[in-house]
Amino acid sequence: MKCILTLTLMTIASGLFSQNLTPEQLAQAQLDGYNNRDIDAFLAPYSETIKIYNFPAELTTKGKEAMRKGYSNMFDNLPDLHCTLINRMVSGNTVIDHESVVFRKDQPAMEVFAMYKISGGKIVEVYFIRPEEYQPE
Repeated sequence: MKCILTLTLMTIASGLFSQNLTPEQLAQAQLDGYNNRDIDAFLAPYSETIKIYNFPAELTTKGKEAMRKGYSNMFDNLPDLHCTLINRMVSGNTVIDHESVVFRKDQPAMEVFAMYKISGGKIVEVYFIRPEEYQPE
């Protein structure tokens, strides 16, 4: 019963979390959660039906639970993981971040662009533009 109550409260809090946030605030909230390795805070701005693409149209992740699995693994296995915002552009319900991501301190940072599409107070799509030489681990 306690588990159900906790899950219900988390669901309610997640819904209330993003209802009044601007697209820029949603992008910042997920970035803060990412850098704090707080999977729940990181995922709160995202829609349950989130779709993540390698630009322009290669679908890599579908749904918040798939995202939870992949990012939890990164948070657990990459202790140096950190994203620094270089620049942010906002146009309506679209946020484009230019980021520098460190996966391991002994490797150079990778610059990426992340485009967040917002609808209904949640991030519903993300498009990543990475260097051509990028190879997922």
